[in-house]
Amino acid sequence: MDKFVIRGGNPLVGTIRVSGAKNSALPCMAAAILTEEEVTLENIPQVRDIETERKLLASMGAVVGQREGSARDRMTISCRSLSDPVARYEIVKTMRASSLVLGPLIARAGVARVAMPGGCAIGGRPIDLHIKGLEKMGANITQQHGYLEARAERLQGAHLVFDKITVTGTEDLLMAAVLAEGETLMENCAREPEVTDLAALLTAMGARIEGAGTAVIRVKGVSSLHGATYRINPDRIEAGTFLIAGAITRGDLTVANCDPSHLGAVLNKLKEAGARVESVGSDAVRVQAPERLRAADISTEEYPGFPTDMQAQYMALATQAEGTSQVRENIFENRFMHVQELVRMGANIKVDGSTATVRGPSPLSAAAVMCSDLRASASLVLAALVADGESILDRVYHMDRGYERIEEKLQSVGAQIQRMGDIFPPVNMRRATDNSPVAPTA
Repeated sequence: MDKFVIRGGNPLVGTIRVSGAKNSALPCMAAAILTEEEVTLENIPQVRDIETERKLLASMGAVVGQREGSARDRMTISCRSLSDPVARYEIVKTMRASSLVLGPLIARAGVARVAMPGGCAIGGRPIDLHIKGLEKMGANITQQHGYLEARAERLQGAHLVFDKITVTGTEDLLMAAVLAEGETLMENCAREPEVTDLAALLTAMGARIEGAGTAVIRVKGVSSLHGATYRINPDRIEAGTFLIAGAITRGDLTVANCDPSHLGAVLNKLKEAGARVESVGSDAVRVQAPERLRAADISTEEYPGFPTDMQAQYMALATQAEGTSQVRENIFENRFMHVQELVRMGANIKVDGSTATVRGPSPLSAAAVMCSDLRASASLVLAALVADGESILDRVYHMDRGYERIEEKLQSVGAQIQRMGDIFPPVNMRRATDNSPVAPTA
């Protein structure tokens, strides 16, 4: 099992590039189920969740190809044959996005058997909103032995009102609606850029969609979709993570290949914390750390509010800010699992229900810590980058689910970080005096 060995103390300086958004790529891959023709996706990140979905589609009978070398971010998917419309538990148990194939399978094949979703243990991710919407569209759905089994001759357009905002629910029912008979009106929809990304692909495939990116989406069903080529948006959460990395390490970092318009809430909080933030052209943001970071409160909300996927990373930053920061988690009820590990490194954090109180700045010291989920892993990397000494992060496979070669990217801007597998001897790392990648020493 791989680990990260990180020695803190180096400011991050230079330019770091963001990969494609895995939370856009996953529903876009599922959308390929809706057509017999080939769908080509570009800017696909090389992360574990993408490989899991590739295996899932292949197990259903799809042909999934991915180029090597410089074009490895390009994927072609052909679902001409869906010989086995089953999302097996052994494939999807580590990924909540399994629910995203439910809607397109029913819409295209009229039948689906999908394992209940897995993923990070950060709280309930109820699928009842998916089921409620699909049943209103005419699907017959039962649950047994950990699987959802659904059937429908052809889905019918319906008026769907989400009881609460749900990203995957919006995406799943949007994909179901594009092949439904008649018109579907969806209200209280998620407005995240990932939803807009999916809608843009579906439109390129021939779907008739209005209002994506707003709370109300209207879909006029069509009888069939065709193939398309589409480029996935940059990953806004990876971009936000790197921006915080620049600020927390007292660095000067330019985050390239991103969309600044998707980062508004994060950029505003960085400014409030004292960082200098400026756009560089249309697809890059530069962050320059202040002499002293200032405390600032955050409260996670649905887009365009502060993203729950950036809460853990911001908490790491708050440990280095002067004053008291209140961190309120309003999306998931169990998303403070990184707190215990940050406290072990010297952070001063108290949790009361859905609110964490962070007092800083705290001098962090290196420790052996455990990664519990994807974004918690990122927060521990950030903390280790400023901790005194050499930290060891275990279970970094969580990180690999959503960040592409993060250790190589961080090395390129001066971080002392090394991946270490169980088959390798311990790595001792010298303290670098410049921004060169870390080098093992005897």
